[in-house]
Amino acid sequence: MCGIVAYVGPRDAQPILLDALSRLEYRGYDSAGLAILNGKGVEVRKKSGRIQELASACQQKPVQGQIGISHTRWATHGGATDINAHPHLDASGRLALVHNGVVENYLELRARLVGHGHKFVSETDTEVLAHLVGDAFAASKTKGEEKLVEAVRSAMKQVQGTLGIAVIHSDLPGLVVGARRGSPLVIGIGHGENFLASDTQALAPYTNRVVILKDQEVVALKAERYDIASPLGIRSDIQIEEIENGVATSDKGPYPHYMLKEIYEQTSSIQNAFRGRLNPHEATAKLGGLNLSSHELRKIERISILGCGTALHAGMVGKYLIETLAKIPVETHYASEFRYGDSPTSPNTLFFAVSQSGETADTLGALREAQRRGFPCLGICNHVSSTIARESNGGVYMHSGPEIGVAATKSFTSQVMIFTLLGLLLGRLRSLSASHGQEILQAIESLPQKITQVLDRSDETKKVAQKYAEAKSMLFLGRLANFPIALEGALKMKEVTYIHAEGYPSAELKHGVIALIDKETPTVLIAPRDGVYDKNLGSLQEIKARGGRVIAVAHETDAKIRDLADAVLPVPETHPLLQPLLNVIPLQLLSYHSAVALGRDVDKPRNLAKSVTVE
Repeated sequence: MCGIVAYVGPRDAQPILLDALSRLEYRGYDSAGLAILNGKGVEVRKKSGRIQELASACQQKPVQGQIGISHTRWATHGGATDINAHPHLDASGRLALVHNGVVENYLELRARLVGHGHKFVSETDTEVLAHLVGDAFAASKTKGEEKLVEAVRSAMKQVQGTLGIAVIHSDLPGLVVGARRGSPLVIGIGHGENFLASDTQALAPYTNRVVILKDQEVVALKAERYDIASPLGIRSDIQIEEIENGVATSDKGPYPHYMLKEIYEQTSSIQNAFRGRLNPHEATAKLGGLNLSSHELRKIERISILGCGTALHAGMVGKYLIETLAKIPVETHYASEFRYGDSPTSPNTLFFAVSQSGETADTLGALREAQRRGFPCLGICNHVSSTIARESNGGVYMHSGPEIGVAATKSFTSQVMIFTLLGLLLGRLRSLSASHGQEILQAIESLPQKITQVLDRSDETKKVAQKYAEAKSMLFLGRLANFPIALEGALKMKEVTYIHAEGYPSAELKHGVIALIDKETPTVLIAPRDGVYDKNLGSLQEIKARGGRVIAVAHETDAKIRDLADAVLPVPETHPLLQPLLNVIPLQLLSYHSAVALGRDVDKPRNLAKSVTVE
């Protein structure tokens, strides 16, 4: 949540900051702003609304200068207004600061500063941080660049909470100071210029060489060099990493929205998730990044999966897959609850932390709590340079490519594919037969083609969406591994259409949910021909008997369900364990087309941000 970009070099900073900031808008789009040192002082432009509003303001009144900081905001403290937008100035007006995170003790800090004569113009916690740094700078006897670095360190000692910040001061016109505690920051290394950003995506057009800041580190960034220090001293083990340049893949291309583009990319993203990881000779999967031997994997007695939102739903499908294939008990936890709860954990438990960004604050906190208790914790994420990837004991990368749309689509199916591979690997280390393993492998290899078949019916789904888009509420029902698919379908509908939607196990219909059934509340029923097919048909009949309308996700050859349901979203048949991967795609398309029919901002739904880096 929130995006930071800073630049120092020989070029005009304003166009670079605006362009890089636009690549981070999915992290927050309540307001945006920038501050540039213009040779006389700090010049600020900031506007509520999207980055285009800021760009228009800068076009009307440009800011000249070669060093600056910028920010796109997801509001935590204070409404989405011009005044609350970042950057914020200190009491002198000579220091500007942008911030990603939350200052938990800002009220007491603000009260103390007010008592010392400080005046505040915004409702934000960030302005308090700017004043703290400014006070420490004014009081410092240190000379030169170290003065601002020391001031940032002083402020950090007083602050409780998370932060990623970038600071400039008009007394030090060639310096940006960045600091990190909890919220990610990366240094982009250019030729005679340097960058600072919340996410490597912002840097794609400018450099593919980055240094990841570690927690508690402060960087003094100049055009020709950067110095990184932690409370333990100057960091000498600096590793420059080369990232994939995502400029081409981060453009929408011929698609009207990133969400639709990413739904269609699942043909390739699924393939990327299993490419090089299938072992037909031994009818198993290869996952070397787990950093666990076969002997260690056999000793696992229980698995716990940590995640939030879509990632948790993928973990719930993973629970079913692993328990079915490997016969290992699996628990799924809301990461936010696990990190503060008292959940008893059995010995020989292996944890998986699932996060597309690898920066989800609650999931990272839960991972650290599991490690504090002495358990191995593996990551499943999309970003090689993310905090979860670096702090976990091993893991599996999704290789999905950039996911820009706020509503996760291809990352979900990639995560489910990884859990399929895990289930296969663990199963073959136990009692799963080679013939059953070969069946799974063959089904995996045929998935991309079957996904294409589902996508080819997008126009059929569009017609269904247009018919039901005016509904005020929707129910999503599924059983076994399709129950989390119902949860995910409901979440997608909520996220991008703002239609109230809930997911339930189909059998729970009679336990209270049926009271919601009426002709105005459509039910999406996931009913492939599986072991509970007849049970799902019974639920369908109960809904119809009460005047409800049913949209069924069903096998394309199922004539029986076509006669019973009001609409059908057809899917090809595959191995029952992989069927959820196909069943979810029509639900993604249904929510997308419904949102378009309602005129929603599909890629930037209200109140949401892509990467949830605050609690």
